[in-house]
Amino acid sequence: MSLIAELAQQYIDGRWQPGSGSWDIVDLDPYTGEKLASFTVATAEEIDRAYRAAERAQPAWAATSPYERRLVFERALRVVEEREEEILGAMTAELGGTLLKSAFELSLVREMLREAGSLALRAEGKILPSPVPGKENRLYRLPVGVVGVISPFNAPVFLSLKAVAPALALGNAVVLKPHQDAPVTGGTLIAKVFEEAGLPAGLLNVVLTDIAEIGDAFIEHPVPKVISFTGSDSVGRHVATVAAGHLKRTVLELGGNSALVVLDDADLDYAVDAAVTSRYLHQGQICMAANRILVDRAVFAEFSEKFTAKAASLVVGDPGDPATQLGPLINSAQAEAITGEVERAIADGARPLLHGSTVGTLVRPTVLTDIPADAPILRREVFGPVALLIPFDGEDEAVRIANDTPFGLSGAVHTADVERGVRFAQRIDTGMMHVNDGTIADEAVVPFGGEKSSGTGRLNGDSSIEAFTTVKWISIQHGRSQFPF
Repeated sequence: MSLIAELAQQYIDGRWQPGSGSWDIVDLDPYTGEKLASFTVATAEEIDRAYRAAERAQPAWAATSPYERRLVFERALRVVEEREEEILGAMTAELGGTLLKSAFELSLVREMLREAGSLALRAEGKILPSPVPGKENRLYRLPVGVVGVISPFNAPVFLSLKAVAPALALGNAVVLKPHQDAPVTGGTLIAKVFEEAGLPAGLLNVVLTDIAEIGDAFIEHPVPKVISFTGSDSVGRHVATVAAGHLKRTVLELGGNSALVVLDDADLDYAVDAAVTSRYLHQGQICMAANRILVDRAVFAEFSEKFTAKAASLVVGDPGDPATQLGPLINSAQAEAITGEVERAIADGARPLLHGSTVGTLVRPTVLTDIPADAPILRREVFGPVALLIPFDGEDEAVRIANDTPFGLSGAVHTADVERGVRFAQRIDTGMMHVNDGTIADEAVVPFGGEKSSGTGRLNGDSSIEAFTTVKWISIQHGRSQFPF
């Protein structure tokens, strides 16, 4: 039995079990169309059981020494390392990611597990001064209790763990709902890793289901105090609205429309390499991908020629082949949507420098330029292998174009003058900017998150402590207080 077929079950209160819904979700290989597994969806009743199990298990876990909690993450890291080939195979099969992309994601997973282990020891309290004679103010940092995590399909092992691991390390329990296109790699695989690492039952529960079955039950349930969501801005707005109605805190990592900017003094060959990777890695299905590539008009012709040639040379095909650089999109609906997006942009006046074909879920690279300023594609997140090349005249125009989007996640600028690049980066309304690098970066200790419609809150490092803990003030009066009555 394959790892995916083995793990196509619900994981609730430490037990593997089928869902009790009336229908199944079929897990397909996006490249071959082969059925990998099917699972019966969880119902709202099972959502309740998962949250109640987490609620029961959490107090004892919070009382456990953080040094003991850290050991779980050390063991989880060893499990990942020992089963690396099996995990990589599951990622390639379920997600259609190339071997290069899967290995890159797994490297981020390892770093996140290491960082989570250290977070267990870093939730520090404080003693604060008081204007009242004899009063001592203690500020305790405590776990919030139970965290609900909703994760996406594009980098599901890492993006699930990005919330799950810190939340657990800080003494919380978690219920995880992975995307239905990544139920194993985004969900039950993680449960299996922690089960083998010795995490006590009930602390991590994984429910495989769909909103068509459970509605908003996952968000509305009274147990979770924080909802962490990674996905599209449209769904994120809904999550935020529902959670706010129940006075729940949210951490939202949403979409992007990042710009990679090439100034007139940039190393063009290096900038081309950075831009091609930033746009086409994992077929463009990355929230930090460079949707828009802005190039100073003085070097636009040379850059465009080199960029288009490199994009045309990318190897598209079987994600299991080490030579493949672009694999399939996650499903046929996404491939059709991207193809339609390109055709509409061309109909609106965009000029294709490279017009990639679509066969099934394989979408070859497209490069568009001369895009009308009011074209919708300029302001949307394009979750596929489509690059938009946009010339500009001077830095002020580049800043205006880069900021002309509802999103503000990542970005990059290329220049021979590093400090010029920093000054430019400071003018862009994003949560992250990179000088002389790509737009795709995530480091376990550096705050990750966006501005505008790209989300609220930050994760990684100390930001995860803020996200998944709360503070409690306990004062001690030494001696007698003076009361007015």
